[in-house]
Amino acid sequence: MTILVVGANGQIGRQFCQLAQDAAVPFRAMVRSTEQQAWFRERGMDSVLADLEGDLDHAFDGCDQVLFTAGSGPRTGPDKTLLIDLHGAMRVADLAKSKGLSRYIMVSALRADDPLRAPEKLRPYMAAKKAADDYLKNRGVPYVILKPGRLTDDPATGRVATSVKEAGDNVVSRANVAAALLYLVRTPSLVNREFALLDGTRTPEEALF
Repeated sequence: MTILVVGANGQIGRQFCQLAQDAAVPFRAMVRSTEQQAWFRERGMDSVLADLEGDLDHAFDGCDQVLFTAGSGPRTGPDKTLLIDLHGAMRVADLAKSKGLSRYIMVSALRADDPLRAPEKLRPYMAAKKAADDYLKNRGVPYVILKPGRLTDDPATGRVATSVKEAGDNVVSRANVAAALLYLVRTPSLVNREFALLDGTRTPEEALF
């Protein structure tokens, strides 16, 4: 049940990898450079060099699921948003399909459903996320799409919600996202589902079903 973690060097990606290692869940961290790879090697984590804008196929060898938590980041422009958040996610979906992977778990965004309602500077990112989600849903790959709200660096509570009405706010800690992803990875019966994710009062087991 090895899962390829695309975007492993990101803030959510690293936290997920640490949780997966602690839980003895097999994974492979995909990173772009040897400098990024050092963090994973120091912790005895399996990693592979690959690039969403370049050679990618080999990273999937021996994996049966993929987790996409990559992002172009706030310091880049719309060009990288298109290449990473949209085209990169689509390339991963194509490879997941061609290699017969059992699931593609996508980290999307809460406002991706309606990009024009997002703050103006975030609209290109939300539009890319919506297009990538729609592509995945129509690609024929079993999927789970997780849509976190506004991300914080608060510590994990292990308690989440699946709507703004339930949560009373639109925020979720990266640590709670990582914990929810670990639950999803370990629950292969969940397929072709979408979930909003916010800080709340329920465990992932209670909220994501």
